[in-house]
Amino acid sequence: MAELGVADQLADGPLDTEELATRCGAHAPSLRRVLRELASVGVVRPAGADGYELTEEGSVLRSDVPGSIRSSIRMLGEESFWYAMGKLPETVREGRSAFVARYGELYEHLGRHSEVSRLFDDYMTARAETFTRNLVTRYDFTGVGTMVDVAGGKGSILATILRANPGMRGVLLDLDHVVAHAKELLAAEGLAERCETVAGNFFDSVPEGGDAYLLASILHNWGKDDAVRILRNVRQALKPGGRVLVLEVVLPDDAQPHLANDLDLRMLAIFNGGSERSREEYAELFSLADLELEGVTELGAGACLLQAKPV
Repeated sequence: MAELGVADQLADGPLDTEELATRCGAHAPSLRRVLRELASVGVVRPAGADGYELTEEGSVLRSDVPGSIRSSIRMLGEESFWYAMGKLPETVREGRSAFVARYGELYEHLGRHSEVSRLFDDYMTARAETFTRNLVTRYDFTGVGTMVDVAGGKGSILATILRANPGMRGVLLDLDHVVAHAKELLAAEGLAERCETVAGNFFDSVPEGGDAYLLASILHNWGKDDAVRILRNVRQALKPGGRVLVLEVVLPDDAQPHLANDLDLRMLAIFNGGSERSREEYAELFSLADLELEGVTELGAGACLLQAKPV
C-alpha cells in the first residue's frame, strides 16, 4: 500500500478497484486481493460493489499528512534493508553485518544508489518529525548565533531550528551526494541566505566557529572509537563557551518496552559497530572526547537531546 501510493490515490474519496489500479500502475486482479487484506486490518474499507475508501488509520500512509509513516514503511521494505533484517540470524551468528558483507557500508551504498538515498533521506525526515517539533519548544537556544549541523542530511532539523530562531545562522555539513538535497530543501524553505552547506567528512574535520554543534542520529551509526573521533573533531572546532548537542534515541535503564531496543537490532543488522546507547554510555563517549554531559532534554518518541560542554 505504501509503495504503490494507494493512500494518496484514495485521499479525495473512494475509487473502484479498476480505477485505483490504473492510477497506481498495478494489475487490478492482484490489487483487489491486496485490498481485501488491507480492509481486514482496517486501513481501507469497502465502498460500493468493487470500490474502497481510506480509513482514519490508513490516512497515515498518505505522503502529505503530518505524522505520515509512508516513507518509513517504504524504507523498511526497500530491498537492501529488507535483506538486512532477513539475514539477522547470520549477523548474530557471525558477529558481523550481513548487510555490509553484501552491500558495503551504508553511506557508500546510498552514494551509489540515488533513489535509495532519497528514500532514506525522506525516511529520516519523517522519523525526526516528532522530536524535531519538540526540540524547538523544549530546548533553549539562547546564545547560539551559528548552529553547525554535522551530517545534517536534507536539512529538515536545521531548517526547523532556524525558522524558530530568526537571528540564528546555520551551517550544514554532509557528504557530496547529500548536500545537493539539503540545498533544495533549504532553498524551498527560504533559508538559503541564512544557511551554508559544506561537503565534507566528519572524520576529517568539521566547520569551525560554531556556537553549537548538532549531531542528530549520527553517533549511533558508529562504534566507540569512531564516535569518539567524531566528537573530538567537533570539540576542536567549537568556539569557546560553545556546546555540543547530541540527539539520539536513548536506551532505557530497565527492561521496559522501548523503541530504542527495536532500533538497536536494526543498527546491529545494518552496521558493523553501530548501536543505540544509554545515557551513561553517551556520558563515557563525551568524557573520552574531553567533553562533559551537563544536561538531558526529553523530546518524545524515545529521543533525548544530550548537551555537553568542553572540560
